[in-house]
Amino acid sequence: MDRRDLLADERGTLYKEAELRVALVYPSPYRAAMSSLGYQQIYRTLHGMPGVAADRAMLPDEGAPERGLVTLETGQPVGGYPVLAYSVAYELEIAGVVETLERSNIPVLVKDRERRHPLVIAGGPLTFSNPAPLAPFFDVILLGEGEETVKELMEIGRDVGFDRERVWAALAGKPGYYLPHLHGETVPPVAQAADELLPARSVIATPHTELSDMFMTEAARGCSRGCTYCVMRRSTNGGMRIVPRETIIAGIPAGTRRVGLVGAAVTDHPDIAAIVRDVVDGGREVGISSLRADKLTDELVGLLARGGYRTLTVAADGASERMRRVVERSTRAEHLINSAKFAATHRLHTLKVYMMLGVPGETDADVDELVQLSKELAAIHPRVAYGLAPFVAKRNTPLDGTPFAGIPLVEARLARLDKGLRAAGLSDKVKVRPTSARWAWVEYMIAQGESRAGLAIMDAHKAGGSFAAYKKAFAAHDVQPTGPRARVPSSQELIALKRQRLATL
Repeated sequence: MDRRDLLADERGTLYKEAELRVALVYPSPYRAAMSSLGYQQIYRTLHGMPGVAADRAMLPDEGAPERGLVTLETGQPVGGYPVLAYSVAYELEIAGVVETLERSNIPVLVKDRERRHPLVIAGGPLTFSNPAPLAPFFDVILLGEGEETVKELMEIGRDVGFDRERVWAALAGKPGYYLPHLHGETVPPVAQAADELLPARSVIATPHTELSDMFMTEAARGCSRGCTYCVMRRSTNGGMRIVPRETIIAGIPAGTRRVGLVGAAVTDHPDIAAIVRDVVDGGREVGISSLRADKLTDELVGLLARGGYRTLTVAADGASERMRRVVERSTRAEHLINSAKFAATHRLHTLKVYMMLGVPGETDADVDELVQLSKELAAIHPRVAYGLAPFVAKRNTPLDGTPFAGIPLVEARLARLDKGLRAAGLSDKVKVRPTSARWAWVEYMIAQGESRAGLAIMDAHKAGGSFAAYKKAFAAHDVQPTGPRARVPSSQELIALKRQRLATL
């Protein structure tokens, strides 16, 4: 769609005359960008500063004409802005960074830029795990929660004129910033925003996203759980911070039709049922970003059904009870069975369960157990769907450095699951929707890589962005996983690590 058509369909777009205009860039298309609460929160934060405005720019949709990148609000070329501020959510979006810089006629690599070029900065969810592959492309990387650091950086930039060397000198030693030219491969700790800045809330509603016309608001930030594969586990930024019920409800604008409650563990909020009731009693639809099967009740699922739910989506993450214990996931088979019962009772169309395959210590027997569980779920609810993703070890988690299970093994486990479901006569009742094992391996190589992984991404993108191009580029740049473990730990070793951690709490 043309940018003017997108703007015409938005509600809440901010327009402001300002001395400093920042190009706020998202390296994926509009649908993904405007579904990102973090992106919208920084948009709000920048507009809240005196004399500052943010103009949005996104990666064009696939097949869009080859032309320069312009901002939505002004139609001005991104390359003409003094500052480009990127929000990067996950590893495979880094190719979008390369493309948007190319479209802006800005040298992709920091080392090739001159003083006349804009200051290029980045933040976003990826910085919680491993921002090192971003290092070749960005002058400054804001780590973790960016509400305060982005304001500080804008004030410093206005003082020194957004000259990168002066900005670097002013930021040296300040917490919350990764300066690749100074820190190298050693990434400093992430920043934490003050509690009074919570919750993040969306600014713009639009029909042209996966979350059509939905107002998003945080119910909580962080997580109190200890799943060993998760970057947002309890040890990150002080664990889980709860937003009071009255604050959430009071922040919903009049006339809102759909409300999305966002967070890593929304259903762990102590007042979640009351919050959802407040939303639906106001005649609004509701969505929740993360449903924990062990926290579902008949009351809560009934409220979700009243609020427009058609699919009940939960996460199991391990294929068997044993694997869920290994990764410290509290979900048990009984919780998944109860989820199926709740979905059937309240006439929800589908029960969807997210699973990981290729978890350390997994065997064929764990997949066979999933087949058995599928029989029980399908006997309760007629439509079950598995969203299956290969396990990818992330930095700053207890499983950091765990090797990728391997494309052949993951594909073999998928084939075993499919064969088991067909043998049980469940092909029509249980649908399996796997993500690509090949692209999971690419994600793994980036997630576990250092700055040269970014150089490989650049080369792979220029070579067409195929899997073969990535494989060749990783080899050319000698990209190797650099986490602390060189082999897959056994399930007994992982359980021992869990006990050791619990003993130190």
